Amino acid sequence: MNVVVMLTGIGLLTGVTTVLFGFGGGFVAVPVVVWADAALGPDALRVATATSALVMVVNAGFATAVTPRRVLLALRGSGPLLLLLAAGAGAGALATRLAPAGPTRWAFVAYVTVTLADLVLRPGFLRAHRRAGEAAVAPRPLPAALGAPVGAVAAFLGVGGSVMTVPALRRAGHPMRVATALANPLTFAIALPATAVSLLAAGLPAAPHAGAHLVGLVDVRAASALLLGALPVIALLRRRPPRIPERAHAWAYVGLLALVGGAMAL
Repeated sequence: MNVVVMLTGIGLLTGVTTVLFGFGGGFVAVPVVVWADAALGPDALRVATATSALVMVVNAGFATAVTPRRVLLALRGSGPLLLLLAAGAGAGALATRLAPAGPTRWAFVAYVTVTLADLVLRPGFLRAHRRAGEAAVAPRPLPAALGAPVGAVAAFLGVGGSVMTVPALRRAGHPMRVATALANPLTFAIALPATAVSLLAAGLPAAPHAGAHLVGLVDVRAASALLLGALPVIALLRRRPPRIPERAHAWAYVGLLALVGGAMAL
């Protein structure tokens, strides 16, 4: 019961990160489910990645449904991008089933580290590209060619894609509140095929002895507890979004990535 209470509490946090940072649950859920299913040994990360995908499908889908239409119109014409995100995610989810757990975990940590360095050191996320006095330009659409690699990496690591799409949207000219909102439909496109692959996968032989409740590779107990905490928070924050200064919002995004990367490294 303590594990369920802990997961529900973390679910509250995933609801906040879904709305404020576009993280549908992946970066927060993966380390927590690894901890909750530690008895599965090396397979815990594989289960955590699959469970994270299901949580992201529901969180990102719900967050998209309650996002104002005027915001979502910024993705108009992005059909090819969404299709390629989904195709890449399907391939990444299949690769997860074959990859050894140890290297995958450190790939997660390495990816977060590289991303943090990029966000802090390269202009466009924390610091604007344009010089003082230059006029702002209209946001640019994301190139469809990004879809397949972003989808594959996101599904393989269980991160949902927001860690790649939010910085890309930000550098394309969107403010943080819009970039994080638009990350949810992109995350949904990635998480849906990844979840389908995970639910249809063969279960783990050790699962009956490890306390996990698996359907395919998804721990449905952990997913249910995370969603129980997340969905009411998403509904509340979408109805009454907090006003966060742009620079503080960007730095908070960086801080959350650093926290989660550290949690996976321990």
